Amino acid sequence: MFGRLIWALVLVATVAGCSRVAESRFNPFNWFGRSEQATAVTTNPNADPRPLIGQVIALRVEQVPGGAIVRATGLPNRQGYFDGALVPLNRELPQDGVLSYQFRISAPFQPTRVGTPQSREVLVGRFVSEQTLQGVRQIRVSGAANALAVRR
Repeated sequence: MFGRLIWALVLVATVAGCSRVAESRFNPFNWFGRSEQATAVTTNPNADPRPLIGQVIALRVEQVPGGAIVRATGLPNRQGYFDGALVPLNRELPQDGVLSYQFRISAPFQPTRVGTPQSREVLVGRFVSEQTLQGVRQIRVSGAANALAVRR
């Protein structure tokens, strides 16, 4: 009877300790950390004619089979922007462990209303393969006014 009680206490302690795994690096959902402010890269070496989005407001990296999906939310200065994309810098080759993208988007053809910030939000994503992510410690997405980065 005493042995079963000991095993039950060990089991309860082990399961209670698992709650910290949600915040640890062992959790695959924490592959990259939370986004943080970074310096924006505003040059356009790829000659993409679309302008940079006004502001990058959110950045997440989600692990998927074969790599990761980089999701960025941007806020243009008015409604109607379309055809957004994360344009890779340096041909998607990491420099000093940093993989950099620019959030580019097409402007509306006619004048549009400003609207609320929620109605102007634009969400874009890009798949990045495991081979590209080898050696990457940080992913950075730049807009016109700011940039966000996530670290491993």
